[in-house]
Amino acid sequence: MNRGDIVFVDLPISPGAAGREQMGLRPALIVHDDATISILPVVIIIPFTTQLNALRYPHTIRVEPSQQNGLSQSSVLMVFQLRAIDRLRLRNKIGYLERDLLIRVDIEIRNLLGLSVS
Repeated sequence: MNRGDIVFVDLPISPGAAGREQMGLRPALIVHDDATISILPVVIIIPFTTQLNALRYPHTIRVEPSQQNGLSQSSVLMVFQLRAIDRLRLRNKIGYLERDLLIRVDIEIRNLLGLSVS
């Protein structure tokens, strides 16, 4: 698995299924650095949702399905749900995010974390 890959991940269901975190089997974007992805026990991902109303939140990006990304529906990449998961939760790769969208993801991560560009 590499940075930019879109994979299915199995996100744990929170007790009582309460809260706003994404749960269950769903596509996610790997944003982890390629240099350490195979060394660390966790991988940093951003989950997708097909609920297009999630676009009302900041730090989201709409992604249309393509042969390259392997998505089957219009989806929202929820950068604000950036998280580390155990690599055992990774399932099969379905595609790779287009370069222009990956650049937008980088910008949104910096904005989300309040990091300035030097």
